[in-house]
Amino acid sequence: MPVKINSTKDTFHLTGGNTSYVVHIDSERDLLGLYWGPALNNADITYDEHDYMPGASFDLPASLKPFEIPTPGNGYYGTPALRIRNEYGDDITELKVVSFETYKGKRPLSGLPYIYTENDDEAESVEFTLTDSLTGAEVKAVYTVFNNCGAITRSLKVRNCSEKKLVIEDIMPASLPLWDGDLDILHLKGSWARERSLVRTPAGKSEYRITSERGASGHEENPFFAVLSRNADEDTGKVYSMDLIYSGSFMDSVRSDHQDHLRMGTGMDPDVFSWLLMPGETFVSPEAVLVFSDTGLNGMSAIYHELFRTRLARGKWRDRSSPVLINNWEATYFDFNEQKLIDIAEKAMNIGIELFVLDDGWFGKRNSDDSSLGDWKENRDKLPSGIKGISEKINGMGLMFGLWFEPEMVSPDSRLYREHPDWCLHVDGRKRNEARNQLILDLTRPEVQDYVTGSISEILRSASIGYVKWDMNRNMTEYYSGSLIPERRKETQHRYMLGLYRVLEKITSEFPDILFESCSGGGGRFDPGMLFYMPQTWTSDDTDAVERLKIQYGTSLAYPASSMGAHVSAVPNHQTGRTVSMRMRGEVAMAGNFGFELDLSALSEDDISEAKDLVTRVKEIRDLTRTGRFIRLLSPFDGNDAAWMFVSENRDEALVFFYRTLTTPNTAPVRLLLKGLDPDASYSDSEGRTYSGSVLMNRGLTMRTRNSFSSETVHLKKTDMN
Repeated sequence: MPVKINSTKDTFHLTGGNTSYVVHIDSERDLLGLYWGPALNNADITYDEHDYMPGASFDLPASLKPFEIPTPGNGYYGTPALRIRNEYGDDITELKVVSFETYKGKRPLSGLPYIYTENDDEAESVEFTLTDSLTGAEVKAVYTVFNNCGAITRSLKVRNCSEKKLVIEDIMPASLPLWDGDLDILHLKGSWARERSLVRTPAGKSEYRITSERGASGHEENPFFAVLSRNADEDTGKVYSMDLIYSGSFMDSVRSDHQDHLRMGTGMDPDVFSWLLMPGETFVSPEAVLVFSDTGLNGMSAIYHELFRTRLARGKWRDRSSPVLINNWEATYFDFNEQKLIDIAEKAMNIGIELFVLDDGWFGKRNSDDSSLGDWKENRDKLPSGIKGISEKINGMGLMFGLWFEPEMVSPDSRLYREHPDWCLHVDGRKRNEARNQLILDLTRPEVQDYVTGSISEILRSASIGYVKWDMNRNMTEYYSGSLIPERRKETQHRYMLGLYRVLEKITSEFPDILFESCSGGGGRFDPGMLFYMPQTWTSDDTDAVERLKIQYGTSLAYPASSMGAHVSAVPNHQTGRTVSMRMRGEVAMAGNFGFELDLSALSEDDISEAKDLVTRVKEIRDLTRTGRFIRLLSPFDGNDAAWMFVSENRDEALVFFYRTLTTPNTAPVRLLLKGLDPDASYSDSEGRTYSGSVLMNRGLTMRTRNSFSSETVHLKKTDMN
């Protein structure tokens, strides 16, 4: 059983995969965390309150207790997991366990994305009910452990059982103590066109916070983070990690107490969040995913990848490889007509592309980025036969047709804004700050949600549309809704996310055959929350192959290759000005959902031939890159070379990618030590060379690539065993 309870029903041992997590209810009915780490044979960890007694008279017992839901005011001085301000004006909360329930499987979260199960045997849950007797606050802390992988999810449900109002000012669905010493913090930081770079720093003697306050998970930070042993690398060492299934502002925290014990947690950013809880109301937190690995970062990533690909992503496209696409954006920008699009599609068809995507500029009077967002009616000057007509022509060539939207935004120069100037996030009397000449629709309001759902659905019903790129190109300013009373103004960002999730649930449910891809100025909202509704995300607006090595490598810490949009674009690259070979651009993009963003008519005959070959190769390997285990081999952050590989579940097949950015003269060839193969088997490459799995993993595979901006791919298939 994945949840074991000892005979006195005070210690709970959650176990799955290679992981154990132990919580305890002490004599004062406090819920305490005793252990998280490698799997234990039994739950014989005991709690001795003397281990947590103050060592000095100045300390209080609560300052040392390993609370699972620490709260302020009772002598605990760290970062609270839950802060509730009551009618008396204070935030003192004492949560005591009054009951618990265990059950097989996992229950859904209302109105929020979450990890799901397809049958009850996959996981087991325990739900603790805690109450604060003075204020009437009731908290249900829900833990689920997944049997095979050992991932744990946590969420909190806070109910006001009193007759007076309460205000939630902090909430972290996961907060727990760590007992190891000498630890590092690892997280993903960046900016637009430079998303998810690796940052690793020693855990200090104070608090380290990773936050986004932009109303999106953001280009700058990502809700994933890890605490790992100082000697941990890709394949060895302990890794404790969390990711928040949420697409808005968040806070991750690693705090050292006065005895140098660390506590890590994830949840809402209190600087931009609070929630007024009226009598009888319940607030449900986003869900946190906890993953432990004692086989380094690759071991951790394998758990996230499988979990997110199979139990977070949903729908028809969860288990299908994405079609090879071409997007017209970098070929035409806003300057196109129907014939120009048809010409691009014809050239795409001739090299084996399967999906044509019409990007920005097809609606309203949209000839630049300064108008028409919100007016989702086709521009008949550009498209005389409308979306229906162009889609039928594209379909007639044997291609799927896809369309770009930016549904969460409104242009001040639009019919929608002129009719409803109050429908954007704003503060009356203050300037409405524009970014990219646009404002953000107020999705806290049901009537705005319904407008977005209705207008987008009308277009999707009108034509044969097989793909949607859902974009969001700015972050929040003036994040207040005129529909909320002053006491609720700080709820705006979260209410916006709940409104967005409601819209996404309705649209993706009505159109289950459409492949939805999320985008936010590239990778500005690459998070687990969006993957619940859309199985893939545009990884970055930076399509330079050299920069993409770092972006895709960092993204892979938590997110599967199946979730990454990765395209071949023109050279010199529009973001960096760099010129890289068609082959390298293609072999970087092959490690994600492959496509093109360029003018095919501007390519040389050699590049057209190479592009056609790339498409053929992608179709041969895309099931492997979608479902195979992704393993990082060489980090682009550490030198001029980068490498990763995919290995099929049965280890019958492997695909190795090697990339060189800058050449160092007169150096020996790189010998890659492969991973994850069957050591007792033989593997052959496409040129007929045969290798022992053991030799490939211990002596290595020699890479022949030597030049700057070049790449090499080796496809290995198992042959008869020696």
